Amino acid sequence: MPGRSADVIVIGGGVIGASIAYHLARERVDVLLLERDGLAAGSSGACDGLVLLQSKKPGAHMTLAAAGIAAFERLAKELPVDVEFNQAGGLVVVATEQEHEAMARFVAERRLAGIDVSLLDSVQARELEPCLSAEILGATFCPTEGQINPIALTHGFAQGAARMGARIVQGEAVREISLSGGAVSGVVTDRGKYGAGAVVNAAGVFAPEIGRMAGLDIPIIPRRGQLLVTGSTAPILHRCLISAGYIAAKFNPGLAQGAGGGGVSIEQTVSGNFLLGSTREFVGFDRSTTLAALKGIVERAVRIIPRLRECRIIRSFAGLRPYTPDGLPIIGRVDAVPGLVIAAGHEGDGITLSAVTGELTSELIVHGRPHLPLDEFRFERFTEGQDKDE
Repeated sequence: MPGRSADVIVIGGGVIGASIAYHLARERVDVLLLERDGLAAGSSGACDGLVLLQSKKPGAHMTLAAAGIAAFERLAKELPVDVEFNQAGGLVVVATEQEHEAMARFVAERRLAGIDVSLLDSVQARELEPCLSAEILGATFCPTEGQINPIALTHGFAQGAARMGARIVQGEAVREISLSGGAVSGVVTDRGKYGAGAVVNAAGVFAPEIGRMAGLDIPIIPRRGQLLVTGSTAPILHRCLISAGYIAAKFNPGLAQGAGGGGVSIEQTVSGNFLLGSTREFVGFDRSTTLAALKGIVERAVRIIPRLRECRIIRSFAGLRPYTPDGLPIIGRVDAVPGLVIAAGHEGDGITLSAVTGELTSELIVHGRPHLPLDEFRFERFTEGQDKDE
């Protein structure tokens, strides 16, 4: 079947799927990426570009993020697209005494984990970013954090993969995963059949839909993030920035519900536009924006950077993040279905973890063992012990 088979089929043309295709192509694997809409049509095209380390849980999650950020230094030079990687550092702004106490413990935990992060007072924070309000109490600072263009990154991975022989097919939806003797043998799309020895489910918020084709119940649900874009202006903010409340909302869904959204993220892009976000809402697959949420984002943002009052809002949008119950992605082989690999559920960490997820998934498929352990990210963590409890 010339052209109708591949060593590996990757389902999903977001930043995770494109990265996996790129890293497999680097290993000279015959890889086919299938995307039912267009590259970066989902979460990867409707998010900010923050590349964060502080916001990750100490342990395997943080180790993965550190490796992912380190990979961007190489990829920024290697990919055929300018991904606008800017590693100027990142700030978590502290607004209340309660937050200050919490962030002091937060910094201590991360320093114990080997992360270069410090707690700055208000004066020190404003020396780094003079645009910050004099009302803030301080900020944590991590010099290895930064920002990147998510859409450019997705296309960079895809174009790089194609240059190395990968086939990138857009506008073709997977309808069935073919099994032979319980193991993966390919897929069926709305245009025909493809054979493959391995299939990677990198479909983001639609990963459960693909999982059901193989009899799996993947616990990923969409979490909406609403964002605002301002008109272009001269450089005001030189580093990426989030509020302490934004981190709290990430790990405590109850703090993120409603118009308040739990915090704010702020970045100024290469083009001078500000991206202001983002809510964390469980509203199914609803990608609409709401006035109350957008108003809340603006109010929180101008309290941190008063000069934002001078900026004009030009548009708003919302994206869906693939959320898992424990806040960690699913990366690895599926024990019950030989040949099936899942790489999904990164929620708001997909951009930061994209490069390392692609690299480790490729190593797992090609060499059988990645250079970093993936035990904590196994799909089976959600299924083991269920029979015993029932």
